[in-house]
Amino acid sequence: METPRLLIADDDKKTRDFVAAFLKYKGYDVLQAFDGQDALEKLEVEDVHLVITDLMMPRVNGLEFVKKLKAMRPGTVVIAYSAFGNYEMTSNLLKAGVFFYLEKPFNLDELETHVKRGLEHQSLQSQTYRSKPALKSRSLIPNIIGESPRMLSLFELIEKVAESDSTVLIQGESGTGKELVARAVHDLGTRKNRNFVPVNCAAIPDELLESELFGHVKGSFTGAIATRIGRFEMADKGTLFLDEIGDMKPNLQVKLLRVLQNRELEPVGATRSKKVDVRIIAATNQNLEKLVASKQFREDLFYRISVIPIFIPPLRERREDIPLLVNTFLDRFNRNKKSKVKGIDADAMEILGNYDWPGNVRELENLVERLVILKGFGTLGVKDLPEKYTGVSLSAPSEALALPDAGICLNTVVEEFENNLILQALKKTGGNKKEAALLLNLKRTTLIEKLKKRKLDVISTSLA
Repeated sequence: METPRLLIADDDKKTRDFVAAFLKYKGYDVLQAFDGQDALEKLEVEDVHLVITDLMMPRVNGLEFVKKLKAMRPGTVVIAYSAFGNYEMTSNLLKAGVFFYLEKPFNLDELETHVKRGLEHQSLQSQTYRSKPALKSRSLIPNIIGESPRMLSLFELIEKVAESDSTVLIQGESGTGKELVARAVHDLGTRKNRNFVPVNCAAIPDELLESELFGHVKGSFTGAIATRIGRFEMADKGTLFLDEIGDMKPNLQVKLLRVLQNRELEPVGATRSKKVDVRIIAATNQNLEKLVASKQFREDLFYRISVIPIFIPPLRERREDIPLLVNTFLDRFNRNKKSKVKGIDADAMEILGNYDWPGNVRELENLVERLVILKGFGTLGVKDLPEKYTGVSLSAPSEALALPDAGICLNTVVEEFENNLILQALKKTGGNKKEAALLLNLKRTTLIEKLKKRKLDVISTSLA
């Protein structure tokens, strides 16, 4: 295996020699540069895997050096350090592409930890760009369904990411299967025999989320009648999955950032911190870069959690997987519901293939489950599909309330009628639940309960 080659740029010879000696002792091949300009000249003729640089240097300062380096070699991992850091500087460095920033004086063991992570990240990125999708990935990740080129690429990336311990950010629309991807990363990794602990940051009230994540000590607040460990400690040596991280409030973002940086947490009301060894996988259906631009999400936390980004394509961008998904769901629900639906005809399948699926795979799964229950046996056709998918009403207005000879399931018809009105209200209000509730003369909490119970929250999110 090739020995990783590092380059250290620092005009302080004493510091440079000290860091270089430590890293050579740890088995790395180390080059030295006395400032940014010297480093750029060396990089023109030397191949390196990772660069470590001071910021305050003559001729070309650290930030300018990073920008020129990234323009020259975009894939090179950079770790920067300085004794004069501030939030603005850190933000500019992360924007320029720095992998990690350390404040002087720093611990050499901590530096080596980040060097290892940086090299791991660099290796993963280069492998991802070089590799081609392999069919073996499909068999290793059975719970995620797809055989399209984009999904095979996703399977390949999941395998490679699982081998590392780096922080992962999974992005994708609601209903695309972000938790399934997170579980696959965990199950294929070295922590597979440890806990996988999911937390939905949007589902837990803000005032309780801190205690839920970090735990609390007895008496730390009203109602804290006993000491309780948080999800971080539950996931120690395992994986913590932070779903909907874009909904996390700024004060908690700061505390999460501290845990990611220092690998230790402080329970609510505690006076001492605790060490934790947790792999973080985060997910969101929001555009975090837009939230960063609007100051709703911390920029430094964004770069910290998105070391390895994974994007799950929406169903409308992999339509060739729809027949496979439909047949898989038919088989599953036939078994679970003891039904005998033989399949779906070509015309109905074509309609499903042309639909845009705002709720993605989850919406398709819910539809197939409903069709299997209502049909019971035989072959699904166009007449079995709800109007929203066909765009055609199968009953004339005068016959809308007519009772078929075969009878109906009253509860199902009433529920579908309610669902249709709820979705219309959400569409009229652009997904605003409070305004939709007013249109329907419902309490907001009642509307939210109906959305969750009937699994309409996926579709309602897409209307926002």
